Amino acid sequence: MDNVQIFDTTLRDGEQSPGFSMNREEKLQLARQIEQLGVDIIEAGFPIASPGDLDATRAVAAEIKHCRVAALARARQEDVEAALRGLEPADKPRLHVFLATSDLHLKYKLRTTREQALEQIAKMVRYGRQNCDEVEFSAEDASRTDIDYLCQVVLAAVESGATIINLPDTVGYSTPDDYGEMFRKVRARLGAHPNVVLSAHCHDDLGLALPNSLAAIDAGVRQIECTINGIGERAGNASLEELAVVLHVRQDRYQVTTNIKLEMLYPTSRMLSKITNVSVPPNKAVVGANAFAHEAGIHQDGILKNPLTYEIIVPEKVGVPARRLVLGKHSGRNAYRSRLAELGYETTDVELAECYRLAIALADAGKEITDRDLVSIIHKVRRQPATANAR
Repeated sequence: MDNVQIFDTTLRDGEQSPGFSMNREEKLQLARQIEQLGVDIIEAGFPIASPGDLDATRAVAAEIKHCRVAALARARQEDVEAALRGLEPADKPRLHVFLATSDLHLKYKLRTTREQALEQIAKMVRYGRQNCDEVEFSAEDASRTDIDYLCQVVLAAVESGATIINLPDTVGYSTPDDYGEMFRKVRARLGAHPNVVLSAHCHDDLGLALPNSLAAIDAGVRQIECTINGIGERAGNASLEELAVVLHVRQDRYQVTTNIKLEMLYPTSRMLSKITNVSVPPNKAVVGANAFAHEAGIHQDGILKNPLTYEIIVPEKVGVPARRLVLGKHSGRNAYRSRLAELGYETTDVELAECYRLAIALADAGKEITDRDLVSIIHKVRRQPATANAR
């Protein structure tokens, strides 16, 4: 099977989102964890942004040895030089150069022409390649760029030395069909350059970052840019943990592998939350508090009989310590019996029926039933003459 390279941009794009800023030591701590996770490239920062970002990029570049370290630069010489300074200590550096290519960005943001942008891209990629063995070029707002012009941009970047071409859905505008088709058209125009790696970088403004990333893989893309917990500008980026688990669980469908160590996903997610003091939503796929929690009685009964009935991957596989059977008003008798047994209380049918009645009454008052509640309930039941005699 083909291998999809995972480009982690938590330290760069992820950190740009409000509330997720990290200092040098926090970036280093997270970079070590992400390296252990098995990503192929860590984007350490945007060195021109500040002296602190340059320093943090250098620190990450000096320490990370098992995967590539990338630094971002606009297609400007001062940016490229700052990124190269940041990458100096890296064993496996990658310079990541970008320029917006949509007419909207060219006219209103950059105030330049298509021709001038092409010249600038070629010049800066060429300059970067003279100073770094591996250069990636990103066409910002690619998904809203005229396809014929986008192909010109890609060819100019490749002929100037870029070996990785990233076509971002910068504002989360694209749909899976459109995004996949864009890559197919660009690949067709790259006929003379079959070894160029195409990359996808998707934002989640319409909730389509993951579907668009998967559509890109279908279209032959073999690098996906994503972040831990899906953090990033505005609504965030494609979620690394969701992508990795989809490609594992549905390997029959996508026929690709990654180098991600799935059991490191949950610990890495937790570390990011701890560093930034921002928790993931409880219903977040893979790493949310409810991802492996079950309350409905039918579901709990199925899980107790065979976890595959309601779990497509066991929690331990992604580093979650264990599933949770949440006891509440939707839970069935079997879930209560199982939890009481785990707490050391084997119950008769009569005891269980009374425990269940009392627990449901408590749950109906809007309370999740805790272990302490259960212990209190079983003791109360056993003090009652009828249930005591039943034993």
